[in-house]
Amino acid sequence: MVEWTDFERATIQSIFSKMDYDDVGPAALSKYTSPNDKIIYFWALSVCIYHNAAAIQGNPMVAAHGKTVLHGLDRAVKNLDDIKATYAELSVLHSEKRHVDPDNFRLLADCLTIVVAARMGADFTADVQGAFQKFLAVVVSSLGKQYH
Repeated sequence: MVEWTDFERATIQSIFSKMDYDDVGPAALSKYTSPNDKIIYFWALSVCIYHNAAAIQGNPMVAAHGKTVLHGLDRAVKNLDDIKATYAELSVLHSEKRHVDPDNFRLLADCLTIVVAARMGADFTADVQGAFQKFLAVVVSSLGKQYH
């Protein structure tokens, strides 16, 4: 079980309460940086993009999945004390059915951190970043649990 400080809880909830999901989700997913995994990952969405960054950024299915990912993170925000159980079924889905490389979760978390930092500007202090990255690390670990 993860221990959360009051600051971390408040910070995570604040970030998500102010987040524009229609902007941040698609932006984070479009910044995804592993070309080989893009093809595998987006095949699951029935989209074959062949390493073309412009096609990925402009694809409505990719944008929609970016929003879905953020709404999925809402589940973790609401269940901070049991994120692993919250994502148990999603971990099985991604590992056994979608065959998503678990490193993709970390890469997407990094992309999301960059987008959120850019949107928050000076408000994305070192302490805020630490809380946000701790949250994402727990999510990534929980999504990868089925792989262990």
